Amino acid sequence: MQAGRRGTMNYTPEQRAMWDRAVENFRATLTAPAFDMWIKPLKLYAVTDSEILVVCDDPRTPIEIARHMMPRLSAMLQADFGRGHTLRLLDQRQLEEQANALKSTMLIERYTFENFIVGPSNNLAYAASLAVAEQPSDAYNPLFIYGDVGLGKTHLMNAIGNYILRQDPMARVLLTTSEHFTNELIEKIRNKRGDEMRNKMRSVDVLMVDDIQFLARTTVSQEEFFHTFNDLYLSGKQIVISSDRPPHELPTLEERLRSRFGSGLIVDIGKPDFETRVAIIRHKAEEDYIDLPSDAAQFIAAHFDRSIRELEGALTRVSAKSRLLGYPITLELTEEALRELVQTQDTRVVTPSAIIQTVAQQYDVRPEDILGKKRNQEVVVPRQISIYICRELTELSTVAIGREFGNRDHTTIMHSCEKVAGQMKGDAQFRRRVEELIDRVKGN
Repeated sequence: MQAGRRGTMNYTPEQRAMWDRAVENFRATLTAPAFDMWIKPLKLYAVTDSEILVVCDDPRTPIEIARHMMPRLSAMLQADFGRGHTLRLLDQRQLEEQANALKSTMLIERYTFENFIVGPSNNLAYAASLAVAEQPSDAYNPLFIYGDVGLGKTHLMNAIGNYILRQDPMARVLLTTSEHFTNELIEKIRNKRGDEMRNKMRSVDVLMVDDIQFLARTTVSQEEFFHTFNDLYLSGKQIVISSDRPPHELPTLEERLRSRFGSGLIVDIGKPDFETRVAIIRHKAEEDYIDLPSDAAQFIAAHFDRSIRELEGALTRVSAKSRLLGYPITLELTEEALRELVQTQDTRVVTPSAIIQTVAQQYDVRPEDILGKKRNQEVVVPRQISIYICRELTELSTVAIGREFGNRDHTTIMHSCEKVAGQMKGDAQFRRRVEELIDRVKGN
């Protein structure tokens, strides 16, 4: 479906043909003057899963059609579009208001749910965001998404907005940053146009604010945002907030704001695991028409694990070297292109023994217990975590990792990795603990 909100029509060629056919069929039931007056000025604007949106330059025309011809026109359209579609008549003024409302939004069309790579570290945030997009204000309100920079929070917020606008092109969706909110508010107040800002923020159907941790610690900014939040929430409008940390860890925000943010669903996004990083790299390569061998993708994923932006930056560097030199991408070319970056990151060599030592210290067990045969929970958990981190941070095969851990077989190593990955998927606190251990092992 094309994007009507960016100046083109929001329907497929097939839907356009169905509209034209219905109009011609309707022409046969009217006199020529009646058709020219009421039907000819109508233009197909958009088709959603449930509505056919039609616009007319004359604001009086929709009123007259609704009064005299709506049932017949709807029946004609439903013959092609299906009974699940209802006719919605708009006038040019409504479209202009919608266009003006969208001028200040920061939605990026390329960020969708379809191209968001889901893994254990972000599956809950993805599911919650999709639920909000499918049922704004009915699913989770407010939705609070937090996580480090470059992990996909902004992607999900854009995906929510783009999805909602695909379903209802007339929805008023506003994505902004807390910094932009503060700057605009200060400017409007300085120019004695505070009501203009207030009306704009409180007239939307969906408000999404990125990086709320930067909301200025000024009484006027937080006061205005608090009342905007309350007004929208009480009006049944959807609110989505993102931050680099959960609400209770935002000391610069007033307690009443933290309380409001915590009243809905709070989800976090963690660092992607190795398999997810590989999937992200492969998807990005396909998207950019880059022929990337599997071993090159795995090399990038193994050495760049802090954020999605870092992964994409590494791929861009490899692609540029390949293009400029005229050579195909190979593992050797990838290693050469990224040598300086990898050396900078890998200043500390990660070894299985260093991993085991770090995890043992955290869990207050002996390294020899992790390597041994004990099967009590106090030892099994740190052993499985150690194996998982070895898989994440070293280039050792599962067989080699098994040798490091008391000659355990491939199946045991894979089971440990799957066990930890599965628990990280369903337990945010456990995932953060593992991520902290990974950072400690790497010396971050």
